[in-house]
Amino acid sequence: MVRNSQTAVSAGSPSGIPRALAKDERGAVAVVAAIVFPVVVGAMGLGAETGYWYLKQRNLQHAADVAAHAGAGRLRAGDQKPALGAAAKLVASQTGYLPASGTLTIGTSSSPSANPGVPDTVEVVLTESHPRLFSSIFSKDPVTLRARAVAKVEQSGSTACVLALSKTGSGVTVSGSASVDLTGCSVASNSNAAGSFLMSGYATMKTDCVYTVGEAVTTTGLTLGQCKEVRENAPVSIDPYVSVPEPQITGTCKPRNQGSSNGTTALTPTETHPSGVKVMHFCNGLNVKGTVIFGPGLYIIEGGSFTANSSDPNSASSASLQVGPPVNSYDGVTFYLKDSALDLRGNVSLDLKAPTSGPYSGILFFGSRSQTGISHTINGTSDSTLTGAVYTPAAAIAYKGNSTTTNGCTQLIADTITFIGNSTMKSTCDSAGTRELLADQRVSLIE
Repeated sequence: MVRNSQTAVSAGSPSGIPRALAKDERGAVAVVAAIVFPVVVGAMGLGAETGYWYLKQRNLQHAADVAAHAGAGRLRAGDQKPALGAAAKLVASQTGYLPASGTLTIGTSSSPSANPGVPDTVEVVLTESHPRLFSSIFSKDPVTLRARAVAKVEQSGSTACVLALSKTGSGVTVSGSASVDLTGCSVASNSNAAGSFLMSGYATMKTDCVYTVGEAVTTTGLTLGQCKEVRENAPVSIDPYVSVPEPQITGTCKPRNQGSSNGTTALTPTETHPSGVKVMHFCNGLNVKGTVIFGPGLYIIEGGSFTANSSDPNSASSASLQVGPPVNSYDGVTFYLKDSALDLRGNVSLDLKAPTSGPYSGILFFGSRSQTGISHTINGTSDSTLTGAVYTPAAAIAYKGNSTTTNGCTQLIADTITFIGNSTMKSTCDSAGTRELLADQRVSLIE
């Protein structure tokens, strides 16, 4: 019997296509997969790239934050902009920031609460450029990331009335039988030495706090009103008057000797200084006798020394230095010492106050910043009053004898400061025109 070799065809199969073949959809799935898989893979790649850039952005922001903080730390230490930039760049690089792939921009500014002309804020802007990954199929331009941070030296801390700016040696010394009473203020020393603050002998001191960049040597004679102990390894305290320009030397030279032993002499500046205030110029020092009333203005003392009764401690004559009434709303005096030593010893009563406004507001004695190797001496009587800053950033101050300034605002800012004898100072400076002198300032990120 001959069999039919043809396969039976189902009656329901169109065009004679076998039923199994008609229901086979595997080829269609392959086509769909071929179309969809690249899209899925691309989307996954773009998603991964987006996450990568997000991580890079976070890392860059972290670098900006620590760079701004480092820059503000150097600003607090009194460094200038190049040092701020170097510190910011170094710290940012240590976090993984690549300077070669971007830029670092640093700037400083003064907040409304800062001393005039003294920056207290550091802004850092970082950028980085990177080649694209998957997204390069859409654009060949590099991806540029940007991060910004702002750090501030906070205008808070302990109010100081004594600041030694020297970075080495003993900044503040209290020795012998000195008895120092500082009411309402603290002591700060920027020296990093082991004896940054040094007490010896039978000396005593009462103050709110003592802050030293280095270490302190104290005795049982130290009494702290606000702190439990000396704050060693403290931040550097900023010179509040660092932005005040030194006066230009101008004016007709006046005789060195002024006043008479038993008389009263009034000195009135009449020439106009480039700063706008009235000025009187002494070219070979200044020695006063008797009662001398200084009219408001600027007194330039060039060379020699500023003395009373020739600074003879055995002189039977007394001297009194006073300030005259305001002239055209300008009050107070500023003595600018150019290569001149302040030597107020002997029987001298001081009743002097700095101007409360103008270019030298708050500065009573202003020693030249180039005046190194000079020591200034103040040894007034028990009824003396000094209102303002004794500011000699490059020279030493010796505060001796029975100096008492109980009714004013006195700031001592010098390279080094030594207390010998009995000294009493108050720091009530709300209306004295002085700039705020702060110790133990902190740095914080504000943006």
